[in-house]
Amino acid sequence: MESGKLRLLALLPILASLILLCSDRLPQFVRQSKRINCSLVQQRHYWIASKRIVTPDAMVSGAVEVKDEKIVAVVEGDDWRGNAWSHQIIDYGEAVVMPGLIDVHAHLDDPGRTEWEGFPSGTMAAVAGGITTLIDMPLNSYPSTVSEETLNLKVQAAQGRIFVDVGFWGGLVPENAFNSTALERLLEAGALGLKSFMCPSGINDFPMTNSSHIREGLSVLAKYRRPLLVHAEIPQELDMSDEGAANPRSYSTYLKTRPASWEEAAIRELLKVSKNTRGGGVAEGAHLHIVHLADAGSSLDLIKEAKSSGDSISVETCPHYLAFSAEEIADGDTRFKCAPPIRDVHNREKLWEALLDGEIDMLSSDHSPSAPELKLFEEGDFLRAWGGVSSLQFVLPVTWSYGRKHGISLRQLVTWWSEKPAKLASQHLKGAIAAGNYADIVAWDPDVEFEVDDDHPVYLKHRNISAYMGSKLAGKVVATFGRGNLVYQTGKHAPAACGVPILAKSPHHTIC
Repeated sequence: MESGKLRLLALLPILASLILLCSDRLPQFVRQSKRINCSLVQQRHYWIASKRIVTPDAMVSGAVEVKDEKIVAVVEGDDWRGNAWSHQIIDYGEAVVMPGLIDVHAHLDDPGRTEWEGFPSGTMAAVAGGITTLIDMPLNSYPSTVSEETLNLKVQAAQGRIFVDVGFWGGLVPENAFNSTALERLLEAGALGLKSFMCPSGINDFPMTNSSHIREGLSVLAKYRRPLLVHAEIPQELDMSDEGAANPRSYSTYLKTRPASWEEAAIRELLKVSKNTRGGGVAEGAHLHIVHLADAGSSLDLIKEAKSSGDSISVETCPHYLAFSAEEIADGDTRFKCAPPIRDVHNREKLWEALLDGEIDMLSSDHSPSAPELKLFEEGDFLRAWGGVSSLQFVLPVTWSYGRKHGISLRQLVTWWSEKPAKLASQHLKGAIAAGNYADIVAWDPDVEFEVDDDHPVYLKHRNISAYMGSKLAGKVVATFGRGNLVYQTGKHAPAACGVPILAKSPHHTIC
């Protein structure tokens, strides 16, 4: 018995050393396990091959070398094969390989209204659609992101629950617009910029702003060189005297309640303050971005004039304004209600012309879901139903399906969905397949057509509210890589949600 104790005592130093050794290696083991769960491929150094890789300079046949989170090299032709023999090669053949999409305008409703969407379902839908970065809007979650404290709540809610990188816009509202300290704290906490509404938002803790609020916001943003995004509609007196105008199930009734003159009035007001963003102006360094433009008439002409005068200003539109027209929307189909509204077919064609000519800078989803009961499907009342088009998973195939009728190129797709959005959100290591950038990549087949029906995998929380259900689209996403992780591949997601919350670095986080 005594000899057994002595032997045990003799082993204690060895056991202690083993425990210490294992404890030193445990964090590394845990990190390695997490990396494996983040990705559908275990290798951290591999090659992505394709005959159609869209780079900043050209479309090439070759391969992209990926190591850990970054792109190491982009090699044209077959010269890369000699260096790749010891690494995994993922060959996508004729599929297009291009930068992952960056959606600068999405409402994920988390925290507080996760019955509408939420970070998990929203980001799973995003990667299934080739989106690798989302910038979340400050409203429709609860509380709205209008302070340092509420931004921190949103970041905490995102931790471990996002399949793509997610950044955050803060809110510019009357309660903080004249409080530079509060705005600075929100920006110092990592908001990539600010967002405001010039009409009622429908959310009680996100009231509308006027040009005075916007002027103050731009002056603070100038210090940080970040953008102000604006919902540009100002309510005007309406003429609802036409026969049939009172039918709430008719889309034309809703369309008359938000005419193009609302957008024009807001943009005229905005341009009184956007001139301050010119070189030498009091808000030089700030940038004004007009979201979801629907009016391709006078509103767009005003924006073009401001650009030519040197205002730091840009504008986006959304796939639903390019895919649909007012004449096509059936009575009572409130899936199509949004603000500004979808306008007529002539306006749609003018939007396409402006996009192709570079007058519209970029595209965004404005993914704006809700609980299904808020869409009032049984009543079909356009005037009372909650507005917003649920679209996040479909924006790439929708843009391609409708855009190819207008002769769009893959290069233009990358400009609208990757390069320009990366610039707006100051994501300098995203938006292009280039050495040193994050390996945020989508592989997709532009020739494959599919029906968005009940058999199609849809990861949005509420598939039935999407206006794209029932559509036939072209452009199937094959795989999505986020920071070098294969996060989605043909109906399968990575086991773990390893997206990174994106926070601005202060104060030198600048617009490119």
